[in-house]
Amino acid sequence: MKKSRITRWILLALVIAGAGYYGWQRFHGESHETAANGAQKGAPRNPVRVSIATVEKADFPVYQTSLGTVQAFNTVQVRSRVDGEIVKIAFTEGQFVNQGDLLTKIDPRPYQAALDQAKAKKEQDEANLANINLDLQRYIKLGEFATRQQLDTQRSSVSQLTAQIAADAAAIDNAQTQLDYTDIKAPISGVVGLRQVDVGNIVNASAQTGIVSITQVEPIAVIFTSPEDQLPDIKGAQGATPLKTIAITTDGKRPLAEGTLAVVNNQVDSTSGTIRLKAVFDNKDHALWPGQSVSTRLLVRTMKGATVVPDDAVQHGTEGLYAYTVDQNNKAELRKVKVIQSIDGRSVIESGLSPGERVIVAGQFKVQPGITVSIAVASSASEPSKVKPE
Repeated sequence: MKKSRITRWILLALVIAGAGYYGWQRFHGESHETAANGAQKGAPRNPVRVSIATVEKADFPVYQTSLGTVQAFNTVQVRSRVDGEIVKIAFTEGQFVNQGDLLTKIDPRPYQAALDQAKAKKEQDEANLANINLDLQRYIKLGEFATRQQLDTQRSSVSQLTAQIAADAAAIDNAQTQLDYTDIKAPISGVVGLRQVDVGNIVNASAQTGIVSITQVEPIAVIFTSPEDQLPDIKGAQGATPLKTIAITTDGKRPLAEGTLAVVNNQVDSTSGTIRLKAVFDNKDHALWPGQSVSTRLLVRTMKGATVVPDDAVQHGTEGLYAYTVDQNNKAELRKVKVIQSIDGRSVIESGLSPGERVIVAGQFKVQPGITVSIAVASSASEPSKVKPE
């Protein structure tokens, strides 16, 4: 029993000694680490490498962006105006045709025969009129030997045949028109779509199915919307000069065409709080196509002499937007800024920065106020890029 009690006391002493040694090691290790950290903080830090740009004073275009749909200026469904068999297709699907170009030809023989018949009828009536006119002249020469009734009857016959010849002329015009309708021509200039009938088919003037559709693409329109609270600005600017409108691909990377605002709709959509706008584009290169979805930019106004910086200079913090400036001694300074417009990688600063100052555009995550920086790349915040059609 005594030996067991002595063993327990020895083990307890060893545990206490081990715990004391562990505490001593930890205390002195933290002291050495603290001293090392203090030595590092006291040592000068290397300058942080950053990229900078100069705050510019430039004219800044203010665009209103939206999504729109390209719409053909005119669309025509080409149909036959006479009945008959199609004997010729003179167009290729997807072809651009000019107004008056032949599209389809219908068998003209029945209509040519009707025209010839109308002309022959007129010649017959003209011959009869000539004969009755001779009889009238004879009655007149007879004088008192011809009764008044005979003269009146003869004059009436002349008038009737004269009217009949006028009707014959109208019938000839109608027959000629029907014959002309056998040549189906393009009513407008544009792009033809998919053909609906083939050679050999019989078409009817009363049929609802057309032969082909034509869409006018020069010029072309884009329909888009704008918030109703922007309507006063748009109307005011549009009154001075037609507003420039730019059509861009939906990803915003490629400009397609440049046109002008043509129509502001006559009412606001109360359900969405927007108003529809229509811009017109020359579209000589056919960059816009009916039904295509595009992004639009409407140039409402241009800010003169605005303070402009690259978007990369503006950072988001818990207390709002800020930017780092660099003084002549390459010391970083934090500035709170207020941005009022931003587009194409450029932002307009209302307060916080002045033209000519240098701002950091890359490497801000390593920067703290008052730290020394070294300039790795210097760039220029030039005038905001203006989207131009390719």
